[in-house]
Amino acid sequence: MRDHPRKPRHNGADARSAVWIGRATNRAQWVLAAAGAACLALGVQLAVTSNWTSGIAPLLMSVIGCVAAGLLMLFGTLAFVNVAVRIDGDALEVRCGHMGVPRRRILLTQVVGAEFAPEVTPRQWGGWGYRWRPEQGTAVVVRRGEGLVLRLGDGRTFTITVDDAEAGVRFIRERLHLPATGATAGA
Repeated sequence: MRDHPRKPRHNGADARSAVWIGRATNRAQWVLAAAGAACLALGVQLAVTSNWTSGIAPLLMSVIGCVAAGLLMLFGTLAFVNVAVRIDGDALEVRCGHMGVPRRRILLTQVVGAEFAPEVTPRQWGGWGYRWRPEQGTAVVVRRGEGLVLRLGDGRTFTITVDDAEAGVRFIRERLHLPATGATAGA
């Protein structure tokens, strides 16, 4: 976990060179990843140790089913076990999971507003992960808690659950010269 400064660091005369980095992690998703690994291991064990007396079709279906379910659970949860947000003078970049995929880059020139949401829940968005709801916009939800809500120029919103989201909102508002009023959103 990184310590996020309350005020952005400025390097020399160029105030736009500062960077804000935020992260969020959901440790509960490691349990789901372990269940996926167990399914994968069961599929491998069935393939290796089975005596094949009941026929090839039922065994093959069992092996493929366990391996497929295991891989989906394993990679589906590991992709959203954490999120990293990087905001610099030009853009906001969101990277999910350990490989950084999926990722999204939003230019700050496309942002017309930024709000702090004190409580974003997976239930509001239909679960964990990269979510889209027509009436709400797009979100990256890795855990319950505070979030950063961007209002984009095309009328859409983008929400990210991240630690110290309020500092990220202040950082964006300073970059865009937006007023500091209206600091909370009902995400």
